Amino acid sequence: MAPPDFEAALLSLRGHRLRPELHLEEIPAPSRLAPYALALTGEVNPDPGSDPDSFLGHGRFVVLHDPAGQDAWHGTFRVVAMAKARLEDELGADPLLGEVGWSWLTDALTDAGAGYHHLSGTVTRVLSETFGGLELRGGEVEIEVRASWTATTPDLGPHLRAWATLTCTAAGLEPLPENVTALTRRH
Repeated sequence: MAPPDFEAALLSLRGHRLRPELHLEEIPAPSRLAPYALALTGEVNPDPGSDPDSFLGHGRFVVLHDPAGQDAWHGTFRVVAMAKARLEDELGADPLLGEVGWSWLTDALTDAGAGYHHLSGTVTRVLSETFGGLELRGGEVEIEVRASWTATTPDLGPHLRAWATLTCTAAGLEPLPENVTALTRRH
């Protein structure tokens, strides 16, 4: 049976209205990092199940909980997040891309009201050039933001919303104005 704090954390992740372009799925959580864990994957795709070219980006959101705490975490909860997306070619050469990608995360955490400390991570840009039979695809530029932080409370809803914002921002979706909710398309 899971401890009450982990149960509260799981409950705090339910019922959030995230952008309809972000499709979540629970996946197997890492089992060696903490006694209790949950992992979600998200795909940013305006029209899932249709054209694969409409896929804009993806990410992972992992919650780790150790009731005894871990020295490296400085707490009992650790959130591990990743967001990855293709970018326009011009952005790949921008020397400030790493700082901009990191600000997407820190701004999202602040805007969501997520209490955290001991934030660390990386922003990686990948520039791919294709040759031979793959030349038809041309080059690709990708950004990947990987981070982890210690949550200050078991209320992880704000952390989930921050990760969702980061993933959608990396995928190129425009931010929604305050107090506006994106509506899903009816088929």
